[in-house]
Amino acid sequence: MGVDLTYYIEEGRSPGTYIGDIPADMHLLESMSLENRRLITFSQLLSDGPKLFRVSKKTGKLYTAQMLDAEHLCSYNKECFKIIKIAVRQAHIFMKIVKIKVVLKDVNDHQPEFPVKQINIEFEENDGKGTRVSIPNSIDRDVGSLNSQITYQLKKNKDEPFTLAVSKTVHGMAELSIILGDSLDREVKDSYDIQVIAKDGGSPPKQSILDVHISVTDVNDNTPVFTQNVYNVSISYEHDVSIPVAVLSARDLDSGPNGKISYHFSSKTSDRTRNRFRIEKATGKVFLQKPFTSQQKQIYELYVKASDGASPPASSIAQLLVNVISEQNNAPTIDVNFVSASMDNTAAISENVAVGSFIAYVMVTDPDFGPNGEVSCRLHHDKFQLQSLGKNEWKVTVKKPLDRETEDHHDVIIHCQDKGTPALHSESKFSIKVMDVNDVQPQFSKETFKFWINENLKSKSPVGVINATDPDLGPGGFGEGQRRSSLNRTVNVIVEVRDENDNAPYFTFPNVNPFTMAVVYYPHNTRNITVLRALDRDSRQNAFLKYEITAGNDKQLFILNHYTGLLSFSREMNQHDAGSYYLQFIVKDSGNPILSATTNLSLVLTVSNKSSETLTAVHVQSKETIHMYLLIVIVLVAVTLSVPITATISICFIRHRNKRQIPLRNRENTLCKCSNEPTHYMCSPPLVTYWPDVPPPPITGAPGIDRDALQPRSRRGIYPGDELDNKLNCTASGNMLQTSPEGIYQVGVSLTPYNCKEFSPLIWIVKPFICVITSFVWVIKQPNRAYMNKLK
Repeated sequence: MGVDLTYYIEEGRSPGTYIGDIPADMHLLESMSLENRRLITFSQLLSDGPKLFRVSKKTGKLYTAQMLDAEHLCSYNKECFKIIKIAVRQAHIFMKIVKIKVVLKDVNDHQPEFPVKQINIEFEENDGKGTRVSIPNSIDRDVGSLNSQITYQLKKNKDEPFTLAVSKTVHGMAELSIILGDSLDREVKDSYDIQVIAKDGGSPPKQSILDVHISVTDVNDNTPVFTQNVYNVSISYEHDVSIPVAVLSARDLDSGPNGKISYHFSSKTSDRTRNRFRIEKATGKVFLQKPFTSQQKQIYELYVKASDGASPPASSIAQLLVNVISEQNNAPTIDVNFVSASMDNTAAISENVAVGSFIAYVMVTDPDFGPNGEVSCRLHHDKFQLQSLGKNEWKVTVKKPLDRETEDHHDVIIHCQDKGTPALHSESKFSIKVMDVNDVQPQFSKETFKFWINENLKSKSPVGVINATDPDLGPGGFGEGQRRSSLNRTVNVIVEVRDENDNAPYFTFPNVNPFTMAVVYYPHNTRNITVLRALDRDSRQNAFLKYEITAGNDKQLFILNHYTGLLSFSREMNQHDAGSYYLQFIVKDSGNPILSATTNLSLVLTVSNKSSETLTAVHVQSKETIHMYLLIVIVLVAVTLSVPITATISICFIRHRNKRQIPLRNRENTLCKCSNEPTHYMCSPPLVTYWPDVPPPPITGAPGIDRDALQPRSRRGIYPGDELDNKLNCTASGNMLQTSPEGIYQVGVSLTPYNCKEFSPLIWIVKPFICVITSFVWVIKQPNRAYMNKLK
């Protein structure tokens, strides 16, 4: 049977899984106007059995209606598919029936299984090289060709003289044998233990193991052989259960128990077939369990195993095909499927339905063969007609316009007859109720509906209830054929999705796992090492993170702030602490359940005996170093351009101030000696930037940081004594606090003139250059700043 579309879907998918877009894949709507596209609807023609699929009436998209199981729906090692039929119509005008083939792809959800966990086999000690003993094969219940394809491997010691032989029968079944590779000496060793591993072809593959115990003694060396590999028989529908369907026979050249054969169905025979047939163990005769109840043509596949009386038994398998033929002349069966809603064999349609509209799909089946199974159908009615869609398929369409005021109910009879002798016929009666059109708008109970749901709800989960009423009688706006004259009203629906903890946190620093860094520790210096950073896509408490050390801190040398991720030394380090440490960290969120992520840090610690402060950083080279040099060039250009501009402005400013502060020029100060020059004042010693022992300003958003640990311990360029305190007030600027992923904090200090007003012009001249030079020096001290900012 030809199909219009073929889709593929894996088994085990949840109900509501998207399969395909029928109108897009068939290009049904490309040449239609927008108005005509809105009139296109799709409906699935129902059939016997469970409803496996559903189609969107308006969009034509196909979805699963329930979870599909290939092993339940299909036969072993055959293509697993289902055929569904979709009616396409424009308003009520029938367009076509689309036949869709949905291929169910098998998932590797079963492993190969041996019939037993362990077997015992025997070899005679005088057996020669190449002697073989049959062992049972494994069966995989998956129906896919790869997932059920089994390969075998022998696991043994190198000095054990055994190999595994795998051969295929004409039916695709594997026959396994253990082959002797060398002579045996029972007096040296009388038993061996090996394993046979069966692995399927799935991804990932699954496997099972058969333990084989080998005893050195006499063994059965002949396998039963059937007279035929395939037995093909045909029986009638009325076959007597007391008469054998077939008799299978096999021979074994061995004598005694090793040559005594018994017959039984192999594991490859389906449960459905086992329930229909039985086999006599001693004779190989196959009988019906019970008479047939259906007259349809049927084919059964039986796999019969012949085993001898050895331990373990040797066996072979033959296939028996049973064709059930009906010799009776049966009347055809008529199956009517309505496109619109129906109840009690009555379909409801609108009175303004167009001529030619598709009303029902008719399928006729006749299990007979030859002329007995050839069927013709007819329908006699002044308003409706029957049109052929192919062999044994018809559609019921509107022949003439309908008028509900004249007649609101029609009885229809479909008559079908075969060409047998005598000809047998069947009739199907149904009613069509003509409905009035809709003329009143529906009313919602609210102007806006608002619902709250949690994210990650399954498909088809209820969100809320929307209530609407319509005072019309009958179906109102029910029929799609009333689309042009139907009345409608819209309502706003607000759905607020609440966050669930469905995202695990992840580390942004370190951004590789493991991350390697070198740390130089200086005595009496800061104990901070670096700061771990992580993010979580969730919100609120689901994104509140907590850090912990999970491994590598056996000596308790490190402490980690649980909330900021700041990693520090737990005490002062000495030379004995130097070495490599491999730390493992975990970050957890505060959701329910708690989700987490881990990372590893390889830390190489060097303990210096110098007491000066040196910035601890990761010695890495970044391609972004070019940004530092670009900043240096910009600073140098800025200094060059600012010199003439600043000098000109300062000269003008100083000359103006000189006229107002001439009495101040002669004042002397022991610590700020000024020399009167033509255009400016010079003060000695020069102003400098230094790093005092002052606590850094508070750091917001980082609870738990040890502020004493962040306090710099060195001074650079400090004036001796306290004489400068009377002239200059030095204050630490909190806005210059800098931090890096390695936990290095720097505090810049600016100088503010105090009680030295006579030197203020000179300070305003020098101060821009001090700021520029200080920035330049700070840039030089931050070679890894671009890289660290990237890590942030």
